[in-house]
Amino acid sequence: MAISSTMKKEKEEYWKRKELVFLVLYAIAFYAFIVRRSLQLSLDHESELYALRPGWLLPPRLNDVSDAQWRNFRANLPILSLVFALFALLANSLRALFSFKAKGMSFMWLLISLAYLSYLHGACVLFILSIASLNFLLVKMFAQTKYFSPVLWLFNIFFLLCNRVYEGYSFSIFGQQWAYLDNYRGTFRWHICFNFVILRMISFGYDYHWAHQDPLFDQQKHIKRCHTCKSGKTCYRLLQERSVQKEKFSFSIYLAYLVYAPVYIAGPIISFNAFVSQLDTPQNNYTVRDMSWYGLRWLFSFSLMELMTHLFRYNAFAISRLWKLLSPMDIFIIGYGVLNFMWLKFSLIWRYFRFWSLICGIEAPENMPRCINNCCNLESFWKNWHASYNKWLVRYMYIPLGGSQRKLLNIWVIFTFVAIWHDLEWKLLSWAWLTCLFFIPEMVVKSAANTLQVESAFGEFLFREISAAGGAITITCLMVANLAGYVIGPSGINWLFSQFLSRQGLPVMGGMFITFYVGTKLMFHIDDAKQRKH
Repeated sequence: MAISSTMKKEKEEYWKRKELVFLVLYAIAFYAFIVRRSLQLSLDHESELYALRPGWLLPPRLNDVSDAQWRNFRANLPILSLVFALFALLANSLRALFSFKAKGMSFMWLLISLAYLSYLHGACVLFILSIASLNFLLVKMFAQTKYFSPVLWLFNIFFLLCNRVYEGYSFSIFGQQWAYLDNYRGTFRWHICFNFVILRMISFGYDYHWAHQDPLFDQQKHIKRCHTCKSGKTCYRLLQERSVQKEKFSFSIYLAYLVYAPVYIAGPIISFNAFVSQLDTPQNNYTVRDMSWYGLRWLFSFSLMELMTHLFRYNAFAISRLWKLLSPMDIFIIGYGVLNFMWLKFSLIWRYFRFWSLICGIEAPENMPRCINNCCNLESFWKNWHASYNKWLVRYMYIPLGGSQRKLLNIWVIFTFVAIWHDLEWKLLSWAWLTCLFFIPEMVVKSAANTLQVESAFGEFLFREISAAGGAITITCLMVANLAGYVIGPSGINWLFSQFLSRQGLPVMGGMFITFYVGTKLMFHIDDAKQRKH
């Protein structure tokens, strides 16, 4: 029996290796076609596209800087790097010189960060400090009452909406004697950055609220199970979950947390507990060598983005609305390219600020731990896209709302909040609700799969094939939801479906499904390799 079982496993491994060779060859052919067609589209329509600027990487070609977020980040990169290098040098020198702990470090970071915010927002820093102070008072007053959660959420959602509706307010609404301050509003709109501050205010509130309750987190049990903690390091979950002394919930530490310069503009999002723990003891997970390697990887990714924007015009096609004139195949290529551009853009921005935070002794979660092309279900995608926000949503919304017991209801509340948090736009709400709709069948199938016991080799093969087909459908749904939210808007969904359900579009739909099926099978092989490694 043992010999028969061994031979069966060897046969399975043999066919898996054969399958892997085919999958890799298909992937190479697919990307060769995508690159070739993308280059051709970019050249053919270059004169009709918006926001192309002279490039420097390849002088004869123009550079696609049509995305405002990327254009501003790229243009300000030299001054940002100089500023953060000075901040890091000052913070680390003072910590070493005076042996600062939480209180000393909080005062130091508060002064540094307020100087930084004064440049960014000018007199509008007063709005930030006023709302933050009110939040602090409410938390201290209601933390030990049954009204705490509704008060905290109502207060923060109220200002989230008002900040957007009134576009950061005008000083003149408080009287004409203050109107002159509108001439000193800085270089960056404060109410855009304040969305992240709201997440931090809620984090502080709940962490303070839970500090007055009996801890549910078993620290010793976690350390025994956690590979990172067993190695002598401290994982993010331990930093976030373990109890913090109540005197650490002071006003100065609270303000330092809200405006901590390295992650103030764009994140990653870090919980109050995790932040204050590292004020006392700087992060020890990343050595100087690790941080140097992290920085080199960032430079390589930045070079890749420069190459991408010089050769391809994905985002310019999206904002110029030229995709409406393209064939279904070309629409798919542009849509796929836009999503990959977005992933690389956000990955670069978030890793840049995380890198400086690491140097300053505060480890924030990695926002893009997995490539967009290596996610074959919605749950995996959202755990690995803006991962620090996902951790925040799980800790401060999903679990308080009832967790997995009310999962079907919770996703609607959470994704609606996520859409409103990003901006007050119908296309973002349509993106949120489409995502929720696509979540429902995945949840049903996963629930059924968990009860299914696969014992035979054929049963395992069948289950893997069905899972791959399900992954292909999920990837298609993700593309539709994200294109509706960030490119075509809700009004373009009907047009998109009419194009792909036409005689010309149906073969493209079939090709998309086969490609995503192959991609999902390739992801299974990658996961198998990781499991064997561990």
